[in-house]
Amino acid sequence: MPSSISSNQDLAGAVTGGAKAALAPPGFLERLAAEAGVAFNGDRPWDIQVHEPAVYGRILRQGSLGFGEAYMDGLWDSERLDETMTRLIRVAAGERLPGLAAVRAALARVEELVLNRQSRRRAFQVGERHYDIGNEIYRAMLDPTMSYSCGYWRDARSLEEAQLAKLDLICRKLELAPGERLLDIGCGWGGLAEHAARRYGVEVEGITISREQLVLAEERCRGLPVRIRLMDYRDLKGRYDKIVSVGMFEHVGHKNYSTFFRTAARVLADQGLMLLHTIGSSESARGTDPWVQKYIFPNGSLPSVRQLGASIEPWLVLDDWHCFGRDYDRTLQAWWQRFDAAWPDLKGGRYDQRFYRMWKYYLHIYMGYFRCRRGQLWQLVLSKPSRRAVYRAPR
Repeated sequence: MPSSISSNQDLAGAVTGGAKAALAPPGFLERLAAEAGVAFNGDRPWDIQVHEPAVYGRILRQGSLGFGEAYMDGLWDSERLDETMTRLIRVAAGERLPGLAAVRAALARVEELVLNRQSRRRAFQVGERHYDIGNEIYRAMLDPTMSYSCGYWRDARSLEEAQLAKLDLICRKLELAPGERLLDIGCGWGGLAEHAARRYGVEVEGITISREQLVLAEERCRGLPVRIRLMDYRDLKGRYDKIVSVGMFEHVGHKNYSTFFRTAARVLADQGLMLLHTIGSSESARGTDPWVQKYIFPNGSLPSVRQLGASIEPWLVLDDWHCFGRDYDRTLQAWWQRFDAAWPDLKGGRYDQRFYRMWKYYLHIYMGYFRCRRGQLWQLVLSKPSRRAVYRAPR
């Protein structure tokens, strides 16, 4: 407040009281937040500090999309955004809104039942809109292996150690041997391909739907028996001793799960192994959060235990299922710390303040998602029914 007004205590009290009243939430939102242990304009680190009362209308009209966009626009803040989101996600706050927000959510569910958002025609959209935003963002945020998936923190003290431990765990689970052919479905920036070729002596073929990933993966794997291709998994041909897919299945979509596993079984050697590393949902849902769908992972969809089991059953046998979802919270925290530290060098041009707040919101809502255990991280080892060897899973 200007000093000329704040010096008058009576007037200051009236103005302050009026401002607080204007920023007060509708009763339903206040009660829902309180159930999560969150308050609007409270004094705890995870309480939501509202700067503009328009926030409430955006939540009631657009649900989680409006809530996220209001954060991107600077209309509210939280000192501990990760804890705010943990508490709200734990009580499924975004799924319990009335009125227009509920109508929009219902229409989105109908669309998911009718449309195949991950069809061949749409397969490259997530690459163009998320993975191709610029390798400088990912170089700054990720560790030197450029692993954009959950690290394995059991014995790790740093992000790089956790990612190297994850890469090596995958190779050991696949029982990689020199001279074998490994197919990497969704190879990212080539970190696993490089690791497997260099340390296990295998020949790797990786596929991606991102042109930016393709360029960097080819660069880092130069001189190794690694080939990277820009293609959709449905176009795969040939035969491979081992198959791996890390952080790609989240883009396959529930309508295509059976196609994915049928394709993998078709190109997997009879005595081979496949490892699937994927985020999973504790519930069998369709689609994903509207804000995440619009700004982060278009056409994304997270599988449940039931959906995976039903899709795998006709084609492959499950040999091992390893869960370590809590490690994703720690991975996301490390990514955020690296991104935030690098922001002064990244900002400008196409990376403005709204992008910064979008990226912060993205990383923190996923911290909350895994922290409250609605999100899981699974590694499945699969094989054909014809495989004769007994599988013994390393940890």
